[in-house]
Amino acid sequence: MDDPAPLLRALFDRAVEVADPMRSLARHLPARPPGRVLVIGAGKASARMAEAVESVWGPCEGLVLTRYGYGRPCRGIMIVEAAHPVPDAAGLAATDRMLALLHGLTPDDFVLALISGGASALLCAPATGLTLADKQAVNAALLASGAPISAMNTVRKHLSRVKGGQLAAAAFPARMLALMISDVPGDDPAFIGSGPTVGDATTAVQASALLARWQVPVPAAVSGVLSRPTGVVRPDDPRLSRVENIICAAPSQSLAAAADMARSAGCEVRFLGDALEGEAREVAAAQAAQALQVQASLRPGDRPVLLLSGGELTVTRRGTGIGGPNAEFCLALALALNGAGGIHALACDTDGVDGAAEVAGALIGPDTLSRARAAGLDPAAALAANDAHSFFAAIDRQVVTGPTLTNVNDFRAILIQP
Repeated sequence: MDDPAPLLRALFDRAVEVADPMRSLARHLPARPPGRVLVIGAGKASARMAEAVESVWGPCEGLVLTRYGYGRPCRGIMIVEAAHPVPDAAGLAATDRMLALLHGLTPDDFVLALISGGASALLCAPATGLTLADKQAVNAALLASGAPISAMNTVRKHLSRVKGGQLAAAAFPARMLALMISDVPGDDPAFIGSGPTVGDATTAVQASALLARWQVPVPAAVSGVLSRPTGVVRPDDPRLSRVENIICAAPSQSLAAAADMARSAGCEVRFLGDALEGEAREVAAAQAAQALQVQASLRPGDRPVLLLSGGELTVTRRGTGIGGPNAEFCLALALALNGAGGIHALACDTDGVDGAAEVAGALIGPDTLSRARAAGLDPAAALAANDAHSFFAAIDRQVVTGPTLTNVNDFRAILIQP
């Protein structure tokens, strides 16, 4: 094919489409229970999930918290928008209001919790002794540290009054069903949105050790909170006995749908995994080597090969540029491929936001480096400055989707032609 970019973009769009809560949530939604029903939730997909619930159940009482720009029209559920990935006062106020709604429920009441990626930042209820400014500082430092999402969420749980099962415990003795859209490697419910409805066996000591391991600078008050037992709810806590957690959409489903589309377009598909983690530039170097090895094995007339992968890569912030893990992956991949003919790639976050920028990711091809140099750009310098978004904006190779209303993590596709 002369220009693989449209196919790569179509594969990404298909992955997002499959994860749309309007498609994925309904089959997991039971009949509306009798009595009082309360719908709560948080995450980048949560407003769309609430919209999907009301399309089946009709107007509902409740409150759902989502990222600015990700709100949806609901007839009964209140949708509140707040900041992500660093929390703000709107998220703090909405979380307090959500906890107030859960107060005083009875065994006859039913709570539907809608949780997706982004809930960690959006649900903001600092542990006793912490301020919003403390939480903001910790979140920003964690995001710059290069720590994996599992480590970040472990720390967040012990600095919160809602994460690590505490939101579900606040609803006891009501019955709760939590429907989740996974954006974490391995799809562990305990790490989706920092597990507000899932018990957790980690300790404050372990959270402190993770901060030390990843050299995360934190306010003094954080060390004070972590010097004593925190409010995280253990998995065997009786307050979680009436909670059921179900994942209704996951990265593997989106990758499988994209793979089917690629095969229909004549490609051979090879999966590299749906739960990859690691430094974006290092994973890019490894996948570039794989792509070159695959290409060397192809003969004229062979089908193109598509390398598909998901997961959540990280960036250790060393520079002052504007970037995110998907764009940084693409820039590092382009440098490692060094203009190799016949290899094109796309890397995007399915929520439409790569890092903190309103950009899903980027596309690269054999001409990426030459286009950049013609524009007076130094690709290696851009990578060193963590400035991948500025780099791809300058050569018109960004992928901008706007709010996708879902979130099943990163999507990476490398198309290799003979």
